[in-house]
Amino acid sequence: MSTYIVEGGRPLEGSVRVHGAKNSVLPILAACLLAPGECVIHNCPELSDVRASLDILRRLGCRAERQGEAVVVDASAPTGWEVPDALMREMRSSVIFLGAILGRMGQAQLCAPGGCELGPRPIDLHLAAIRALGGAVEEAEGGLRCSGRLRGADIVLSLPSVGATENAMLAAVSAHGDTTITNAAREPEIVDLQNFLNTLGADVRGAGSSVITVRGGAPLHGGEYTVMGDRIVAATYLAAAASAGGEVELTGVDWRHLSTVTAVLREAGCAVESRAASIRLGCRGPLRGVPPVRTAPYPGFPTDAQAPLMAVMARSSGCTVFVENIFESRYRHVDELTRMGADIRVEGRVAVVYGVPRLHGAKVQAADLRGGAALVVAALGAEGRTAVSGVRHIDRGYQSLEGDLSALGASIRRI
Repeated sequence: MSTYIVEGGRPLEGSVRVHGAKNSVLPILAACLLAPGECVIHNCPELSDVRASLDILRRLGCRAERQGEAVVVDASAPTGWEVPDALMREMRSSVIFLGAILGRMGQAQLCAPGGCELGPRPIDLHLAAIRALGGAVEEAEGGLRCSGRLRGADIVLSLPSVGATENAMLAAVSAHGDTTITNAAREPEIVDLQNFLNTLGADVRGAGSSVITVRGGAPLHGGEYTVMGDRIVAATYLAAAASAGGEVELTGVDWRHLSTVTAVLREAGCAVESRAASIRLGCRGPLRGVPPVRTAPYPGFPTDAQAPLMAVMARSSGCTVFVENIFESRYRHVDELTRMGADIRVEGRVAVVYGVPRLHGAKVQAADLRGGAALVVAALGAEGRTAVSGVRHIDRGYQSLEGDLSALGASIRRI
């Protein structure tokens, strides 16, 4: 089991390119199953969740291999429709394969997904979308069996769930007739999925708004596509620079996708300059508390950036209140930050951060992906040495976190 050893107190300087978005590439890899041909996905990060997705595609009878920064998937002749328990448990978002498998194979069998434990993330909305499209869903013994010929329908989501929106899009592409998805999630990753599907010959419109339309049944083919930069990785690196001090430039990311994050960092005292495909952040002095930060679906403040920002605000003057509106158990990093000297009080979905002048090194453990990244962010600005264990969680969403941070001047190594 790997551990990060971080020596704090070194300002970050330099430029780093942000890798492809985890939350884009996973549904895009699932979408490859729909196309009877070869798909080449560029800017595909080397993450444990990506490896799990490729294993699932191979299990389904596809050819899936990495070629440098790209992944090649050939779904000309898939043979399977079942994803076994061992593969499903490797990542929480594995349920995203449901719509694609059912759409291509006419049936699908999956077990309950795994991944980070962030509280209940029911897949009821996913199943409701499949049922609306005419799929029969049978839930038994911790698994799902789906079958049926899909047809276009009006799908109204009770919540703008990212995963349910993506599954509905994937299934609707193979359905006969037109589908309208209302109250759809608006995240940039949804737009990325739409663009990829259209590259394959699908007719999907409206992504980025609350209404998406899909003209199903169009003949699909292979294609080549480049995944967008990861806005949450970018937010983490900006938080790292704010915590450690210094000046960094991030390239390969759309600054508009991070506007709520950069707004908070500006208010805390950072200098932020946004350009067409880059963001520069400078932090030379002490930070101050900011007005309440409330997580919300896009374009609100992203829940995935809450933990890294909290690590920054732990060492500030004043008080900052966080309100977590997406997941129930997203404060598991708080106890570990407290080990480093942070003063944070949690009551339900609210965390009150009383800024302290300094944090100190400690032995801490990552309990989930973004919480683990937050511990690294805090360690970069702390005095002394911090050992962050549970790095396997961080590997789910960051390609060589230690490599990028080291390139910026951080003292971080994996043992």
